[in-house]
Amino acid sequence: MRPVIWVGSSHEDWQTFPGDVQDVMGYALYLAQCGEKANNVKPLIGFKGASVLEITDNYASDTYRAIYTVKFQDAIYVLHAFQKKSKKGIATPKNHIQLIEQRLKKAREYHDKHQKK
Repeated sequence: MRPVIWVGSSHEDWQTFPGDVQDVMGYALYLAQCGEKANNVKPLIGFKGASVLEITDNYASDTYRAIYTVKFQDAIYVLHAFQKKSKKGIATPKNHIQLIEQRLKKAREYHDKHQKK
């Protein structure tokens, strides 16, 4: 089973989610660790391929998202966790996409550094 590595403030952000949301998303991450994909997981639009994935959960009329990558074989990297605030469409806001891209770079650097050991 691959470990989960939290990048940036993703874990602290995750901990602000309601307990039920954490349970649902935690199970989706557990399945990812086992090499499977939960029903509430889909590729994040704007990233090539299916290596950056999005877990979504609706709770009390709010939508919560957690973004992770399976790009690296040694671990699941959680890149971002946030409550979607915008009521305009389902698209991920640009500032969140930029943050995800930055954290994906950090995950790559971490992976490369620890892979050589």
